[in-house]
Amino acid sequence: MLRCGHLDLSPVPTTSLINMYSKCNSISNALSVFYTSPLDHNVFAYNAIIAGLIANDLPKSAFEFYFKMRLVGVIPDKFTFPCVLKACKNEVDVKKIHGLVFKLGLEVDLFIGSALLHSYLMYRMVDFALDVFEDLPEREDVVLWNAMINGYAQTGGFGSALMVFRWMIEDGVIPNKFSITGVLSALANYGEVYNGKVIHGFVIKKGFDLGVAISNALIDMYGKCSCVADAFEVFQTMDDKDIFSWNSIICVHEQCGNHEGTLGLFKRMLSARVRPDLVTVTTTLPACAHLAALRHGREIHGYMIVNGLRKDTADIEYDDTYIDNAILDMYAKCGSMREAKLIFDMMNFKDVASWNIMIKGYGMHGFGIKALELFSDMCKAELRPDDVTFVGVLSACSHSGLVKQGREFLAHMQPKYGVVPSIEHYTSVIDMLGRAGQLEAAYELLLTMPIKTNSVVWRAFLAACRIHGNDDLAKVAAKQVLDLEPDHCGSYVILSNVYGQTGRYEEVLEIRDAMKLQNVRKTPGCSWIELHNGVHVFITADKSHPEANLIYAGLNSLTARLCEHGYTPESDALESSP
Repeated sequence: MLRCGHLDLSPVPTTSLINMYSKCNSISNALSVFYTSPLDHNVFAYNAIIAGLIANDLPKSAFEFYFKMRLVGVIPDKFTFPCVLKACKNEVDVKKIHGLVFKLGLEVDLFIGSALLHSYLMYRMVDFALDVFEDLPEREDVVLWNAMINGYAQTGGFGSALMVFRWMIEDGVIPNKFSITGVLSALANYGEVYNGKVIHGFVIKKGFDLGVAISNALIDMYGKCSCVADAFEVFQTMDDKDIFSWNSIICVHEQCGNHEGTLGLFKRMLSARVRPDLVTVTTTLPACAHLAALRHGREIHGYMIVNGLRKDTADIEYDDTYIDNAILDMYAKCGSMREAKLIFDMMNFKDVASWNIMIKGYGMHGFGIKALELFSDMCKAELRPDDVTFVGVLSACSHSGLVKQGREFLAHMQPKYGVVPSIEHYTSVIDMLGRAGQLEAAYELLLTMPIKTNSVVWRAFLAACRIHGNDDLAKVAAKQVLDLEPDHCGSYVILSNVYGQTGRYEEVLEIRDAMKLQNVRKTPGCSWIELHNGVHVFITADKSHPEANLIYAGLNSLTARLCEHGYTPESDALESSP
């Protein structure tokens, strides 16, 4: 073309060459053609080079060419603006281009309108996007409707997202799977299970293929609305399940506190030969922590090491810390502080949450001195303790009988560390004083604390009164608890046990009658143990286990041997529901 002089005769070959080089990812050659062209550049040449730069992920250069185009007096056309809008650095640029579009009378163009719509949504300017959308001469394109639905969903306008979906149906536009998943996402975040079920019914009624994407969105919606059974039903009816399906249903069970169900689904996932990812394991680890299922937790940790599970993002430091904290929390709550300390020492970056997990772990397992030493190390590392830190510290003092240190920490929280004591901190200190037998001091703190008491703090004090057999203060605490929370069974049980220990069985019967009158039933106690074949869960007087006879035979044998050595079993006044 150069030898024959074709480039000197018409701008068309120049534009074609720029397009060809751009599509072949040879943007340097496209720029060379643009700069060496002997003819004046027209709007087509500028459109070609701007589109090429956008396609090759060079938005800054594309915008510079647009600016140069305007300086030399070349007027943009309807093909210029969709590309230039992709090069905008901020919402101000979008608004300026929108103004020029209006000035040139191109606002009714469908492609420009669509580009403006997406640009406004990208900068979360949903109201501007809606103005553009309403002015479009044609709205048959389902992609535009989906953009509006998702735009509202992502900016918290869940009600508006549902409104746009209804508007879409009324206009006769047939929704696709992206429309359905978009509106379900909005309803999930809005907690709108009624309308979620309406959409579910609409999908079935219209004969849409549910598919994996829509089924996953339904699981997510039902899960966020705490409808676990509905979410599980959708999951069970799926013919094909991808990793997102498994992660969604596992997450639903864990968020609703069904930790046994979480581990059960994780096992099913492995049996189905679906490879867990980072989301799976970080969702399952808290279930191991709550159930103290150390063996399962170790297996998951081992899987993560073998498969090198780490987030592949720019913020590696933060992501690795989040993952390490999940592992750390699991070991700490399972009582394996040795392994927790190994993880903690190997962490490249420790945030406040990392230190809090370790302090709380040492505290709950009776290593109060180590917890306080770790708190001192945290301060030396120039990390600022937060309210969670002090809950862990005060709890450690409570479990280890470090009364003096606990009272000092409470006194210094605000003046020295800038943390205002909350009800959780006062509850820990009152529990600490109660455990140490300092009931009068605990009662005085209850009466003088600067924030309003609640049933939890009074119940902690009531439990201490029971341990130390103080009937008078127990009555005071019980009255406060029953006034604040008359439907909670724990308060009745503790007070009944106080009376039972001192042989006051008439009062025990009165407590039973009060429970019946208030329709309060004692929640059965629950415990679990992890063995090689899984986690076994038991409630009080449970006989549902397949090996119940052997279990009770073993328990009776142990009880008999204890009694031979002088042990007298405690008999709680309320052992079962009245």
